[in-house]
Amino acid sequence: MINWLQSIDPVGQALIGGLFTWSVTALGAALVLVTRRLPAGLLDVMLGFAAGVMIAASVWSLLLPAIELAEQLGYAAWLPAALGFLAGGLFLRLVDQLLPHLHPGLAVSAAEGVRTGWQRATLLVLAITLHNVPEGLAIGVAFGAAADGGAGTGGSTLAGAIALTIGIGLQNFPEGTAVSLPLRREGMSIPKSLWYGQLSAVIEPIAAVAGVLAVLTVRSLLPFALAFAAGAMIYVVIEELIPESQQGGHGDAATVATLVGFVIMMVLDVALA
Repeated sequence: MINWLQSIDPVGQALIGGLFTWSVTALGAALVLVTRRLPAGLLDVMLGFAAGVMIAASVWSLLLPAIELAEQLGYAAWLPAALGFLAGGLFLRLVDQLLPHLHPGLAVSAAEGVRTGWQRATLLVLAITLHNVPEGLAIGVAFGAAADGGAGTGGSTLAGAIALTIGIGLQNFPEGTAVSLPLRREGMSIPKSLWYGQLSAVIEPIAAVAGVLAVLTVRSLLPFALAFAAGAMIYVVIEELIPESQQGGHGDAATVATLVGFVIMMVLDVALA
């Protein structure tokens, strides 16, 4: 796979990565073809696993390369990582306050963001889309950093970008499920439930291309962009994934799944680096 991707330009690599993670979301949404409901414990475990993957990806695939790149570009090693990380979290906080969205399992009256009359399906899709924007950016920035690293700056590798993409793909599966199954239980048709479930990840290939173009255009942005994506992803983990995984009464299993997800992503990144 690495040899094949090396023959493709970074923009193409990022697009392929975004399409892969979108396809895994669609696969998760496709569970609606065989069932209306997953056991609550299984969904909690899936969310916990996703949280662990995102935490490890943020550290090994984004923050550590950001620190190394900052040193090689002449910055104070900690500065871009700290500023970018905080900026990513604050950006997601701002979007969270403004964009109307609804977390799975809640009534429409609990929708967050600006008040609207939008339907439940739209609000659910927007909630998951909030997760997918930083994930898509992370993929694009990682492939852009790998291309720059290949030119001699170091810090990131194509294998590391692939590991990040695989990790994000793994944790995207429950996100598609979290949209399609609740809509199906509420009486929406199977095709529409599947459509809305996969729709939440359509933004990922778009964000991936935007991320890679940004860092390829302005090389000095690389360490800041890597840390920005990490901060945004950690915000999602703390604000949404971990709390949601603990609400169904299976907190211990979800916590163990978080640890397992962290370890799997860490091994992926280290083994492929």
